[in-house]
Amino acid sequence: MRSPVDFPGNQRLHVALNVADLEPAERFYRVLFGIEPSKKRPGYVKFEPTDPSINLTMNEVAPDEAEPRSVSHFGIQVKSTEDVATATERFREAGLSIAVEEGTTCCYADQDKVWVTDPD
Repeated sequence: MRSPVDFPGNQRLHVALNVADLEPAERFYRVLFGIEPSKKRPGYVKFEPTDPSINLTMNEVAPDEAEPRSVSHFGIQVKSTEDVATATERFREAGLSIAVEEGTTCCYADQDKVWVTDPD
Protein backbone atom coordinates (compact mmCIF):
# COMPACT_ATOMS: atom_id res chain seq x y z
CA MET A 1 0.00 0.00 0.00
CA ARG A 2 1.34 3.42 -0.96
CA SER A 3 1.20 6.42 1.30
CA PRO A 4 -1.64 8.79 0.37
CA VAL A 5 0.87 11.66 0.67
CA ASP A 6 3.64 11.70 -1.93
CA PHE A 7 7.14 12.51 -0.68
CA PRO A 8 10.57 12.75 -2.31
CA GLY A 9 12.82 9.71 -2.32
CA ASN A 10 12.01 6.19 -1.26
CA GLN A 11 12.29 6.75 2.48
CA ARG A 12 11.54 9.46 4.99
CA LEU A 13 11.87 9.88 8.70
CA HIS A 14 8.97 8.82 10.94
CA VAL A 15 8.78 10.16 14.47
CA ALA A 16 6.01 9.23 16.91
CA LEU A 17 5.69 11.41 19.99
CA ASN A 18 3.68 10.86 23.16
CA VAL A 19 2.15 14.17 24.26
CA ALA A 20 0.26 15.11 27.39
CA ASP A 21 -2.06 17.62 25.65
CA LEU A 22 -2.66 17.22 21.93
CA GLU A 23 -4.13 20.68 21.23
CA PRO A 24 -1.03 22.80 22.02
CA ALA A 25 1.21 20.19 20.37
CA GLU A 26 -0.87 20.37 17.17
CA ARG A 27 -0.77 24.19 17.20
CA PHE A 28 3.00 24.14 17.67
CA TYR A 29 3.64 21.79 14.73
CA ARG A 30 1.24 23.71 12.47
CA VAL A 31 3.47 26.76 13.00
CA LEU A 32 6.73 24.81 12.81
CA PHE A 33 5.88 23.17 9.47
CA GLY A 34 3.55 25.86 8.12
CA ILE A 35 0.92 23.25 7.12
CA GLU A 36 -2.25 21.61 8.40
CA PRO A 37 -2.25 18.03 9.72
CA SER A 38 -2.82 15.31 7.13
CA LYS A 39 -4.83 13.17 9.57
CA LYS A 40 -6.65 13.79 12.85
CA ARG A 41 -8.34 11.26 15.08
CA PRO A 42 -9.32 11.47 18.75
CA GLY A 43 -6.02 11.56 20.64
CA TYR A 44 -3.98 11.43 17.40
CA VAL A 45 -2.57 13.92 14.88
CA LYS A 46 -0.34 13.26 11.86
CA PHE A 47 1.76 15.75 9.88
CA GLU A 48 3.39 14.80 6.56
CA PRO A 49 5.30 17.77 5.17
CA THR A 50 7.42 17.15 2.09
CA ASP A 51 9.99 19.79 3.03
CA PRO A 52 11.34 18.52 5.36
CA SER A 53 10.17 15.04 4.38
CA ILE A 54 8.90 13.47 7.60
CA ASN A 55 6.00 11.48 8.95
CA LEU A 56 5.35 12.96 12.39
CA THR A 57 2.61 11.54 14.58
CA MET A 58 1.49 12.53 18.04
CA ASN A 59 -0.47 10.34 20.43
CA GLU A 60 -2.09 11.89 23.47
CA VAL A 61 -1.37 9.84 26.59
CA ALA A 62 -1.99 10.37 30.26
CA PRO A 63 1.13 11.70 32.00
CA ASP A 64 1.49 8.49 34.00
CA GLU A 65 1.33 6.39 30.78
CA ALA A 66 4.04 8.27 28.86
CA GLU A 67 7.47 6.71 28.55
CA PRO A 68 10.30 8.71 30.08
CA ARG A 69 11.65 11.39 27.75
CA SER A 70 15.16 10.59 26.60
CA VAL A 71 15.58 12.71 23.46
CA SER A 72 17.91 15.69 23.50
CA HIS A 73 16.41 17.34 20.45
CA PHE A 74 15.22 16.80 16.91
CA GLY A 75 16.46 19.11 14.21
CA ILE A 76 15.57 20.29 10.76
CA GLN A 77 18.49 21.19 8.53
CA VAL A 78 17.91 23.99 6.04
CA LYS A 79 20.05 25.08 3.09
CA SER A 80 20.79 28.72 3.91
CA THR A 81 20.99 31.32 6.63
CA GLU A 82 18.06 33.03 4.89
CA ASP A 83 15.98 29.93 5.63
CA VAL A 84 16.98 30.17 9.31
CA ALA A 85 15.93 33.83 9.33
CA THR A 86 12.57 33.00 7.72
CA ALA A 87 11.87 30.31 10.33
CA THR A 88 12.94 32.65 13.14
CA GLU A 89 10.46 35.28 11.97
CA ARG A 90 7.64 32.70 11.63
CA PHE A 91 8.27 31.50 15.21
CA ARG A 92 8.38 35.10 16.54
CA GLU A 93 5.14 36.01 14.77
CA ALA A 94 3.47 32.98 16.37
CA GLY A 95 4.66 34.10 19.82
CA LEU A 96 6.89 31.07 20.37
CA SER A 97 9.83 31.31 22.73
CA ILE A 98 13.06 31.03 20.71
CA ALA A 99 16.81 31.06 21.17
CA VAL A 100 18.96 32.23 18.26
CA GLU A 101 22.59 31.26 17.76
CA GLU A 102 24.51 33.07 15.02
CA GLY A 103 27.94 32.06 13.80
CA THR A 104 28.15 29.12 16.17
CA THR A 105 30.33 26.08 15.54
CA CYS A 106 28.59 22.72 15.68
CA CYS A 107 29.47 19.39 14.08
CA TYR A 108 32.62 20.97 12.60
CA ALA A 109 30.65 23.63 10.69
CA ASP A 110 29.86 27.30 11.22
CA GLN A 111 26.10 27.67 11.54
CA ASP A 112 23.24 29.95 12.39
CA LYS A 113 20.51 28.26 14.43
CA VAL A 114 17.13 28.96 15.92
CA TRP A 115 15.93 26.79 18.78
CA VAL A 116 12.28 26.34 19.71
CA THR A 117 10.73 23.92 22.20
CA ASP A 118 7.43 22.15 21.64
CA PRO A 119 4.75 22.25 24.38
CA ASP A 120 5.77 18.88 25.83
